[in-house]
Amino acid sequence: MVLTRVTDELARGLETVQGAVSEALFEPVIRLGVTGLARSGKTVFITSLVANLLDRGRMPALSAASSGAISAAYLRPQPDDTIPRFPFEANLEALTGANPRWPTPTSAISELRLSLRVQPQGLLGAVSGPRTVHLDIVDYPGEWLLDLGLMDKTYAAWSEDTLTRMEVRPDTKAYLTQAGEVTPDTKHDEPLAETLAASFTETLHSARKAGFSDCTPGRFLLPGELKGSPALTFAPLPPCEGARRGSLYREFERRFEAYKSLIVKPFFRDHFARIDRQIVLVDALGTIHNGPTALADLRQTMRDLLGAFRPGQNTFLTALLGRKVDRILFAATKADHIHHSQHAKLTAIMDALVTDARRRADFAGAQTAAMSIAALRATVEEERAHKGATLPMVRGRLLETGKDAAFHPGELPDDPSVLLAPADGDPAWLDGDWQAMSFAPGKMSLRAGEGPPHIRLDRAAEFLIGDRLR
Repeated sequence: MVLTRVTDELARGLETVQGAVSEALFEPVIRLGVTGLARSGKTVFITSLVANLLDRGRMPALSAASSGAISAAYLRPQPDDTIPRFPFEANLEALTGANPRWPTPTSAISELRLSLRVQPQGLLGAVSGPRTVHLDIVDYPGEWLLDLGLMDKTYAAWSEDTLTRMEVRPDTKAYLTQAGEVTPDTKHDEPLAETLAASFTETLHSARKAGFSDCTPGRFLLPGELKGSPALTFAPLPPCEGARRGSLYREFERRFEAYKSLIVKPFFRDHFARIDRQIVLVDALGTIHNGPTALADLRQTMRDLLGAFRPGQNTFLTALLGRKVDRILFAATKADHIHHSQHAKLTAIMDALVTDARRRADFAGAQTAAMSIAALRATVEEERAHKGATLPMVRGRLLETGKDAAFHPGELPDDPSVLLAPADGDPAWLDGDWQAMSFAPGKMSLRAGEGPPHIRLDRAAEFLIGDRLR
């Protein structure tokens, strides 16, 4: 049995090496991971990116598109037969149809392969024909990404961190009271375990609704087929020194470790560890709207996220032995919800939010960037006179009512530290005037060769994949 297992592992290793050699020499593959926290726009980003790579009229900042190096783009069957296909066609119809609507958001992992016919530039291009570059886009919920930060935590450490965060979050009093009644002598009782897990899950839903970012464990929010399983039936508890086998504390500790080994680690091994480029989408405007506590939580989440990325430079050998993420883009989405005169401020805020994460990645040899984008532009800009001044505004169709309205959310600060400095409970948060709105996609008429309208999607694509298309 041991010999058979070793032989199987060697065979899989040989297949990996052969595949890597084939990719490097003949048809290279870029595996782009797309993730983000709730309401960040992952589905819209992928749909618009693919549509704009198929019809590249709106992609001037992507050098391979503007130079004509990309001669064709077409969808191909994805290489992973066990992963659901990203529903590109249905999502594009939702966004561009007669009655535009936002598509169904991400709830599980999916994948799509877009193949690009590229003519190499320079001396090599003069003597060689075109080559095919495969772009494999892997879409996965940000809640799953956050779970990777649990891999190095003990149950006691996770419980302490979680209970501390819950003290400043909404709708947690009932759970904190229940958890406080658990002692080292409390025996494991399944109805009690289920009650605590359900109550804790409710606090996670409330926290996400209130705009908080770190709502781990992520599968508690998106359980799928795991709903009701023991691996999802635990919760954080106060320290219980001396808790013995058979106690509720020890059982929750065991289930926490099972969650990591049976759910988190397989995701990392089978999917995440194969990614070599990554974009993290963030609804920074929505978080700012939710106030200083939510923004501080987002900043800490950005710090924690980078630990999962294994950043560094990819070489021929690392492609054979295990890829690293060598480019990471942190993108503030929904830039169309503010006037272009504030885009630089939003980018500066995004850059400040991820400063610590970027420093770690840069030190490891990866390239990072921060950007503000709108994968699909849902508004137009206008200016109006207001109290003797000119007020820059955006106009769009409101998501809640469907009515057309012009809107000025308020002014973002020139200095990001105004937002990022500790300001919990400060009633003067942005003078109390900042408000985020939700817009629905508007009707659009696309000309031949053009994808959906966007803001800086081409610049994002240039950073993420431009160097691999030359």
